[in-house]
Amino acid sequence: MTQFTDLGLAEPLLRALTQEGYTTPTPIQAKAIPPLLQNKDLLGIAQTGTGKTAAFALPIINRFLLNPKRPAPKTARALILAPTRELATQIATSFRAYGRFAGIRVAIVIGGVSPGPQAQAMAGGLDVLVATPGRLLDHMSTGAVKLNETEVLVLDEADHMLDLGFVVPIRKILQKLPKARQSLFFSATMPREIASLASEMLSNPIEVKVTPVAATAERVAQEVFLIETGGKPALLAELLRRPGFSRSIVFTRTKRGADRVAKHIEAAGIPAAAIHGNKSQNQRQRALDDFKKGKTAVLVATDIAARGIDIDDVSHVVNFDLPEVPEAYVHRIGRTARAGKEGIAISLCAPDERALLRAIEKLTRQTLPVVDRRGTLPSVSLKGLVAEHRDPRAAATDGQRATRENQNRPYHPARSGPRNGPRPEARAGEQRAPKAARDNRRPYPGPRAAQQV
Repeated sequence: MTQFTDLGLAEPLLRALTQEGYTTPTPIQAKAIPPLLQNKDLLGIAQTGTGKTAAFALPIINRFLLNPKRPAPKTARALILAPTRELATQIATSFRAYGRFAGIRVAIVIGGVSPGPQAQAMAGGLDVLVATPGRLLDHMSTGAVKLNETEVLVLDEADHMLDLGFVVPIRKILQKLPKARQSLFFSATMPREIASLASEMLSNPIEVKVTPVAATAERVAQEVFLIETGGKPALLAELLRRPGFSRSIVFTRTKRGADRVAKHIEAAGIPAAAIHGNKSQNQRQRALDDFKKGKTAVLVATDIAARGIDIDDVSHVVNFDLPEVPEAYVHRIGRTARAGKEGIAISLCAPDERALLRAIEKLTRQTLPVVDRRGTLPSVSLKGLVAEHRDPRAAATDGQRATRENQNRPYHPARSGPRNGPRPEARAGEQRAPKAARDNRRPYPGPRAAQQV
């Protein structure tokens, strides 16, 4: 079996790896590090959790150890582009850990925080700059950073870059880089536009493929609960109260949905926090830190946390909403069962999400075990929480349910029609209720919903 000592890495790197407790490289590390040490370009097809950060960080640091020089002001010898702030922060942390005995200078450039300290960090020159594309372009426009002396470029999670609309900014960045450079390109999938971008970046690359994206983690037990859309909040609260749900990540489809689900979980007496793109970087970092330290038991997130978030001991991943892109399911459930441990992934599937479930099963080439919970839980009314991606058939079903509920209510002349329909005028000979009574005739459902769960 290959050891890190067999790969030809410099002694300061081996010492740092020993302190990190690493002895055996992962498959992508064993395949990628030798050609990268020879300064070759590389195309890596690998999903998160395969150890690819070390696969490119170790050769870059080794390069700088063999050829030490002081970077010019406002330049960076290596540029690593990442799609999200969290992934960029994690990459920078890894570089600092692996390079602790190499004396390298590392800085991070991301949105959501003041640009001033970032410009100051880049002023003296850097060995490694880790950045998100948008904020990097901002600094380039002000002259705070120059890429004309960059020796190594790494593009990480390229397909996620495409999802976030970063392909055009990346091409603008590529135009400012030297032609003579080493380029590394990592992506979990290879759609046409990403393949085109890779061909622009790379020159005669070595290709490394590890763990296809369709392969879900072997140690993740997966289960699907069939549930009406309105029953999801109550079922989620029931699941999170079960023993064993020590540290859970709940995924929603939208930012607004993440906030509402987090509030619902807290209303059920379970500490929770939300993380998504509308949060400031300080809010996002605080939520992650509290989750890592156990101050909150549940992290509610959009797909911003589906890749690149490496948190130990996540016992459960819950898909409150099934993802519209089936590959995102694989990335989501990969947040558990890390570092050789086991985990559980649970998906809540409403009737209008059955097609999404079939797409996931087709991609992963498996039939997921199903538990039918339809009709077993009360419908929890949280405004906008579960109606953001509803198709007309689901809306019609809910309208029929509302009509049935109205039939069981005492008659009131001011609302004799459908519950959610227009208010009818009083019939001839009838006196309408006073305005105060009309305004108070329907109590706000929020407190009742909280009591139900």
